[in-house]
Amino acid sequence: MFETIKNCFKVKEIRKKIWITLLLLLVFRLGCYIPVPGINPEQFGQAINNNSFLGIMSSITGGSLANATLFALGISPYINASIIIQLLTVGIPALERLSKQGEEGRKKIAQITRFVTILLAVAQAIGIIVNFGIQGNALRLSIFGGGTVGAVSDTAAKWMAGIFLTVVYTAGAMLVMWIGERITEYGVSNGISLIIFIGIISTAGLTIVDRFLEAFGAGDYVNKANPNVLWEVLGFVLLTIVEFAAIVTVDLSERRIPVQYAKQVKGRKMYGGQSSVIPIRIAGSGVMPLIFAFALISFPQMIISLFCSPDNPAQTGIVEWFSGSGAWYGQLIYMIVLCLLIFAFSFFYASMQFNPEDVSKTIQQNGGFIQGIRPGKPTSDYLKRISNRITLFGAIYLSLVAFIPSLLSIILAGLGMGNLSLLSAFSTTGILIVVSVALELDKQLESQLMMKNYKGFLK
Repeated sequence: MFETIKNCFKVKEIRKKIWITLLLLLVFRLGCYIPVPGINPEQFGQAINNNSFLGIMSSITGGSLANATLFALGISPYINASIIIQLLTVGIPALERLSKQGEEGRKKIAQITRFVTILLAVAQAIGIIVNFGIQGNALRLSIFGGGTVGAVSDTAAKWMAGIFLTVVYTAGAMLVMWIGERITEYGVSNGISLIIFIGIISTAGLTIVDRFLEAFGAGDYVNKANPNVLWEVLGFVLLTIVEFAAIVTVDLSERRIPVQYAKQVKGRKMYGGQSSVIPIRIAGSGVMPLIFAFALISFPQMIISLFCSPDNPAQTGIVEWFSGSGAWYGQLIYMIVLCLLIFAFSFFYASMQFNPEDVSKTIQQNGGFIQGIRPGKPTSDYLKRISNRITLFGAIYLSLVAFIPSLLSIILAGLGMGNLSLLSAFSTTGILIVVSVALELDKQLESQLMMKNYKGFLK
């Protein structure tokens, strides 16, 4: 990969795209440090980190959500809007027709996605402010001086502050969406993926720097040096290397089904007679089943927090019995339900990406066949059986990825060693996203480099 990057800097056009991408990513990171008035960052960040799903969303935004900055919502509203439109395209005939109208249809779908992004950004901003701002006393009234301002009551000032923060966070989410689209258009690779990538890397980098400062007694840890933290960093680095190797191995693994095409005589020429393969990846669904599962399992906790105060028995019961950070029996229930959701979403997403009936029909129409399998329904059943087996292994793999931080935390706590706090900054879910984006970026750079170096057979 490093050789590919070095060769890309030798080509002027690709080098220009790389600099544009880096500049836009720098703009995104600067927006992650712009504070928004009206929020108490300490209480707001604590409330966010206590929620497992919002903690993952905060790591994706580079800690911007926990710090309550301009880009607190990050790219998540646009991702959710894209997923919703993608699902609706399958069920709504009008959207399905647009998706088949080429470039013009894609532009219309992109415009619809932007409008849906605005609605989701507003809803998400209101939900976060209500759940973790007003009820958690993290919402300051510093915009209006606090308390009462003339004839404006304390309640009215809170409403005005909430509306102001909703507008600001929605605008920040739309700006992040614009940056991602510009990276995709003028830069290299997919802008949305790169924004998620840089957010996770930034969160992990800041946490590691903080641990080094604690180890050597610098920064906020003056006269509080703790050299034992270096062992934690070393263990984290070794664990990360092992996880990287395992994730890359699984991510590049695929089952190749050989397909043979019969020879056809058309006029004086003979066509066909070639063989190809149908590649089915083990991790074809990527990290989407994990994101869906975390979103759904955190939904009860988010709903109960909307109507109950943090010390309400109903909310504490939900946290204790149905949370990854509660009692041991609550963690066990949490892990079982999360596993079932990952399996369900893995099979659902696989059925959307790979349709055995369509593939079987395409093979038959082109005069192809799978050796030892009759064309038509037997081929469809054969492909479906293989797809289900591979999806099963993929779901088991994603479940292990999701459970490694919880299992390690339980083991370390049982040994009296405390929790490996770095796992919260760079979880296996984050590593999975980083590896997938890095591999995709490498493929994009290689393809662009190959296009620029290809001179044609006449030269």
